[in-house]
Amino acid sequence: MAGERDLATLLRGMRPQLNPGRYVYCTLPAKVPAGMRPVVTVAEPEGVTVVVPQEEADALGLRYEYVAAWITLQIHSALEAVGLTAAVAGRLAEEGISCNVVAGFHHDHLFVAADEADRAVRALAELSARSA
Repeated sequence: MAGERDLATLLRGMRPQLNPGRYVYCTLPAKVPAGMRPVVTVAEPEGVTVVVPQEEADALGLRYEYVAAWITLQIHSALEAVGLTAAVAGRLAEEGISCNVVAGFHHDHLFVAADEADRAVRALAELSARSA
């Protein structure tokens, strides 16, 4: 099934879901170690960035600075959809909440400061309701 492209439909149907747990961004000098199960992996010239559950990073002795909550927008957004990231990030910016966005094939995933998670979900739900 093709993802949704219409911005109004995306906003109305995004249904933000707070995933359980706390997540951290770590950087590794090389590849992801065997057994590590990151929820996000990004290869950059400076190293490999992984987003992992905080307890996994702690168990492995990995350094991190940012502790995040993970919010998934439940609508299947098309990768070529225009405006969803801007609308979501803009709404969170209005609330003073930082937002790190990762697009998967089916959904968009937001990482916000862990202590701002409930406020972020409320702001996104308000944005969705206003778009109805």
